[in-house]
Amino acid sequence: MKRVCRTSLLALASAAIISQVQPASAEELTVMATGGAWQAALRQAWFEPFAKTTGIKFNEQEYTGELGKIKAMVETGNVPIDLVTVETSTVLQGCDAGVLIRLDYSKIADRSRFLPGTALDCGVGIDVYGDVLAYDTTVLKEAPSSVLDIFDTKKFPGKRAMRKAPAQNLEWALMADGVPIADVYKVLATPAGVDRAFKKLDTIKKDIVWWDAGAQPPQLLASKEVVMTTAWNGRIQSAIDQEKRPFAIVWDNQIVEYDMIAIPKGAKNIDLAYKYLAYAAQPEVGAQLGRFIPYGPVLSDATPFVPKDVLPKLPTAPDHMKLYLVGDVEFWGDHGEDLVKRFNAWLAQ
Repeated sequence: MKRVCRTSLLALASAAIISQVQPASAEELTVMATGGAWQAALRQAWFEPFAKTTGIKFNEQEYTGELGKIKAMVETGNVPIDLVTVETSTVLQGCDAGVLIRLDYSKIADRSRFLPGTALDCGVGIDVYGDVLAYDTTVLKEAPSSVLDIFDTKKFPGKRAMRKAPAQNLEWALMADGVPIADVYKVLATPAGVDRAFKKLDTIKKDIVWWDAGAQPPQLLASKEVVMTTAWNGRIQSAIDQEKRPFAIVWDNQIVEYDMIAIPKGAKNIDLAYKYLAYAAQPEVGAQLGRFIPYGPVLSDATPFVPKDVLPKLPTAPDHMKLYLVGDVEFWGDHGEDLVKRFNAWLAQ
């Protein structure tokens, strides 16, 4: 009898322990981001402090930023992530396709606190970055003065790297072909403008090494596989600061863009996802990313919290905003799918 009672008590105790553990183990949040130095910075600035503050376990996955991967998850009903980092054009496409949920900003922050274009219906901005040109100062005898120098193979011979996507490359191609910055998207919205951009890309096609992930440009420079590369400014600055690489950034004709974060349709932990978004939208929290990678905050009230030694490295520093183009997210939301098809067909030629 005593043995039965003891066994029963043990069973009850075990059940009580399990009931206590289960809610804690359920408090998990999974994010999918694009890896490299940027995701490491997200981890240091936000993921780990959030987990420490809330006790919520933070799981991470990586991908290369393609909408197709998110679509596949949603369409199969297998959505193992709660948050996903995306580009602004991807937010618009994902919103139209119904694979990203429309955000309830009452659970995040007042939309007026965000910079224009960074509080979208299906995605909220997390940083401001620049698409720039980078090179190894020990390789090039003469420094490029503009991103558009990537098209000058006579003055700067050798392989050069560009992202394997139409966005940015088509804008730069038109600028290099003489289109004023103010007219780039007007021209690119026409069939003749698209033809013109691809014709300019044709002039360097055989010299291009294509990259997919943000970690690749500094690797390509370090291996001296290319003499210059387009890149996201933070990836190059991290290589300079943390790995002491002899790289330099060329800012003129940079394209200023925003990284976003979204909740995929079918996410299991939407309440926890909102909890994280609200956490990151605090001004003193939003300013922390620049400590680990030099991307600017999207919150208008976060700048005072950015360390003074970080400000000069940001794409929005006054010296870096003399000649620049702001990426047109609505243009890429409207035309992105068609231009991706045209770009892929061009690559295959």
